[in-house]
Amino acid sequence: MRYLVSVIDDRTGSATPEEMAAIDVFNDRMVAEGHWVFGGGLGAPDSATVIDNRSGRGAFTDGPFLESKEYVAGFWVFEAPGLDEALKLAAEGSKACNRRVEVRPFLPD
Repeated sequence: MRYLVSVIDDRTGSATPEEMAAIDVFNDRMVAEGHWVFGGGLGAPDSATVIDNRSGRGAFTDGPFLESKEYVAGFWVFEAPGLDEALKLAAEGSKACNRRVEVRPFLPD
């Protein structure tokens, strides 16, 4: 099963060199253990563009979908046999990046 692990932060570009090194070690381990699907850091919320094409007119709005003190700064997608293992991996990721994380399962196919 796949899980989205969102990294929550309240500052842009706040990771220290030590945190980045710990994230790299963690990522390498996730690849080696077969859990890695995809992951990456995201640009600042003010770099976002919201697109609403429900009416067929394609409205484009600069800035984040909603204003918030916290935002998703990055994410991982992990493969894990179940929620318990996903939570364990996410806890290790939280420690590596020194941020809170949120875990959500993908819907089944």
